Amino acid sequence: MSLLGSIVSKILHPFGGASSSAAPSTADAGGASSPASTTTADATPSAPGEPVDVEAVLNGMAQKNSQTLNWRTSIVDLMKLLDLDSSLTARKQLADELHYTGDKDDSATMNVWLHKQVIKKLEENGGKVPADLKD
Repeated sequence: MSLLGSIVSKILHPFGGASSSAAPSTADAGGASSPASTTTADATPSAPGEPVDVEAVLNGMAQKNSQTLNWRTSIVDLMKLLDLDSSLTARKQLADELHYTGDKDDSATMNVWLHKQVIKKLEENGGKVPADLKD
């Protein structure tokens, strides 16, 4: 599975409600929620057909994590929270998947762009994203 697919799956389908081989959609925003999209005891579960509350899922994960991670602004922290490789190599791979055309050696600029794109893809794939995380 692609890195983007792993990110989307871990947030929108934390209990395996989606096919593990399904790639996230870039056009279809519907159908990404599943009845198994309950998140944590602290997060509000989504009913079938309703968008998954991305903020509630990630805040629930953050509360259970021993590290203080700023997933709201940092792609590195978001990947760490999801227990994914957050190395520069992995982020460059994610940039390739998302068709980043900037300088991958300018990691600060790339990281900001990656975070915005991941949030956008979560929304496109059925996630409810708070307004302060959108462009």
